[in-house]
Amino acid sequence: MALGKRAQASALTAKAYANPSIEVYEGKQYARPVPNPGTPGLLQHYAVLQPIEIPKERSARKRVAQLGIESSQSGGQAVELSVVADAKHAFYRALREREEIDHAKENLQLVQDLHRRVEVQVQTGEKGRLELTRAEAELARAQFEVHSAELQYANAIANLRATIAAPPDAKIDPQGAFEPRIPLPPLQELRGKVLGTHPLIAESKATTQAAEATLDRERALRIPQPSAFAEYENQPDLRFWRVGATVSIPLWDRRRGQIADAQAAISQSQAVVNQRQLELVAALERAYEQYQLADQQATSLESGSLRAAESAVDAAKAAYRFGERGIVEVLDAQRVLQNVRGDLLDAQTARQSAMVDLESLGAIAPAVRH
Repeated sequence: MALGKRAQASALTAKAYANPSIEVYEGKQYARPVPNPGTPGLLQHYAVLQPIEIPKERSARKRVAQLGIESSQSGGQAVELSVVADAKHAFYRALREREEIDHAKENLQLVQDLHRRVEVQVQTGEKGRLELTRAEAELARAQFEVHSAELQYANAIANLRATIAAPPDAKIDPQGAFEPRIPLPPLQELRGKVLGTHPLIAESKATTQAAEATLDRERALRIPQPSAFAEYENQPDLRFWRVGATVSIPLWDRRRGQIADAQAAISQSQAVVNQRQLELVAALERAYEQYQLADQQATSLESGSLRAAESAVDAAKAAYRFGERGIVEVLDAQRVLQNVRGDLLDAQTARQSAMVDLESLGAIAPAVRH
């Protein structure tokens, strides 16, 4: 990623030593009308200046750069988790919409069978025209539900395609099923796990440590940085060389502004850590509660309402075949079954969505398919 490359480049910059400066002068020397004038001729001057780094400042500078790499890597991991979670949400939404199509088509097939039966019975005079009108209305409604489900599925596929950045001409046919329910550990245990392993926390802590290292560097820079120099000069009548050192005197600037800015950056980074901890805990509690409620609802529907609704449809269909019930009773029973199936699908989708959120938070390990 670009941020990671920039952080690595900053580390290389922090490790680099200061370059020396080389001075070369050349000119003419002229004699002045004085009792002892100098010899006229070529004048040459050479000098080298090398800044001498303060060890504490250099180590702090390198530490800032290294922590920048760690922060960038953690930020990249957090982005990766978010991207994977978005792809999973889009994938399971597509599965849900396809399941909705299957339910709608199954309902359409039942209504078509009823419509054919009623049509025959009306033609033979066993039923009145009103029964056929009801069957036709229900048939139109069932066909509309199939078309609506297919439209929702197409939208889900388009969203999945955009999420995974698939080519426009690529055929996407998601295969899979919702993950089975799992028992969740206590919330307190998951809270400690998330706060201890989530990349956003690691990124914020690395940023705080980098701010602290920056403060150390700014304090170290208050120590004057010396520079060693050496020079050589060639004059027409003499040659000489000199070595020495220069040191700036921190008389006016004691880097109070830079130190205050670094201290403020530390406070800001610590506030970001606290904010992200609150956000992650809130997201964990929300996903945990959603999973528990959706799981209870799905379990209840699977073990009770769904079986009862299926039994009611079977009983109504059998009674209709024997002439003990009318088409209205069968359609009502089928409509109840469809509603229960929709509620169950919503609960399973909510449970799966919560599971994906828990995985992205690092609370549970991602499910592995074999």
